[in-house]
Amino acid sequence: MAEKLRSRLSIDDKTAMVGIHTGGVWVARELHRKLNIQEPLGALDISFYRDDFTRIGMNPEVKPSELPFTIDGRNIILVDDVLHTGRTIRAAMNELFDYGRPASIVLAVLVERSGRELPIEADVVGMRMELGPNEHVKLSGPDPLILETRITA
Repeated sequence: MAEKLRSRLSIDDKTAMVGIHTGGVWVARELHRKLNIQEPLGALDISFYRDDFTRIGMNPEVKPSELPFTIDGRNIILVDDVLHTGRTIRAAMNELFDYGRPASIVLAVLVERSGRELPIEADVVGMRMELGPNEHVKLSGPDPLILETRITA
């Protein structure tokens, strides 16, 4: 993924990386290190930006977002663990724009799986998986990162 990102954009002092809690932050830490990005790694908790927030209620593990740099004019690499419906990415982009206006956003995901509900596509993908409606991808970690598929009833 690091090589794909390197070939897709030039990484300079305007580049910043943001991981989405929790799995996206774990993946972003490794990419941030491999790409030698100078700005500190940012982290988003999109819990309050989800479109199903009123349906699912308060998440007991809500963490504050940490963006230790200005968003305006930056080329943001947004990282998540699994791209499924697209709703998490939509929420993350809404939150990023509340902090400022980036020059660009490149989306990198460890796993892209079937089941998109919104027209969101990753720019860089670690792996693609075709899963049925009762199959799910779970990332646990951070050290080591373990990716597994699960079947729910």
